[in-house]
Amino acid sequence: MEKPINILYPRVEDWLLMSSPLPQTILLGFYVYFVTSLGPKLMENRKPFELKKAMITYNFFIVLFSVYMCYEFVMSGWGIGYSFRCEIVDYSRSPTALRMARTCWLYYFSKFIELLDTIFFVLRKKNSQVTFLHVFHHTIMPWTWWFGVKFAAGGLGTFHALLNTAVHVVMYSYYGLSALGPAYQKYLWWKKYLTSLQLVQFVIVTIHISQFFFMEDCKYQFPVFACIIMSYSFLFLLLFLHFWYRAYTKGQRLPKTVKNGTCKNKDN
Repeated sequence: MEKPINILYPRVEDWLLMSSPLPQTILLGFYVYFVTSLGPKLMENRKPFELKKAMITYNFFIVLFSVYMCYEFVMSGWGIGYSFRCEIVDYSRSPTALRMARTCWLYYFSKFIELLDTIFFVLRKKNSQVTFLHVFHHTIMPWTWWFGVKFAAGGLGTFHALLNTAVHVVMYSYYGLSALGPAYQKYLWWKKYLTSLQLVQFVIVTIHISQFFFMEDCKYQFPVFACIIMSYSFLFLLLFLHFWYRAYTKGQRLPKTVKNGTCKNKDN
């Protein structure tokens, strides 16, 4: 088998942020500093910003972007022959392989756009929403995906991204409609199913990636990525199960939604 190290660097080297992990590390470091320290200090003696129009635009942009990425994941692999059990990374420069690589990069870049989730919290002085889990999620996703795009843009490690883009279409549709105001609340009867949808997402991802550890003949080139995906999906699966336990076993109210690792009891 051809060594991927001789192929993967030229394929993505010139793409934005892909030459080195240092730029994204600096950017994400500043993000953490801003949302946990600098931002709250700057807003301490200021009134919350009114960001209704910005949030409506942002949420519906994420919806459209997620639809596009989901379509591209389907058309570059998962809908045209990818196996849902074992699928290795195609390091060639075929149109399909390059399309998958570009889609992986788009997904990676979308995680930087989604940093606005937290920045909106800070500017609106919703500091209680800026939890460790929320910031951890928004930081670790793009940082780890840099290595995914660089070394393994394709194969079984992209299934969770396909599923996540589909879930984001539903989630951000809700957040966008919610941001429109009370007049649209009657159209949001399905909000109670969002937590269930997210729970199902992590169950499916956990089951899918766990197959790798029971297939002796699977030649997926980067087992470490399978371990990372497994750990991350299982962590969030436990988190969501904990929410359900608190809601139904202890009789506490179930959070209306859980947005990117943050319990949401209030609409955007």
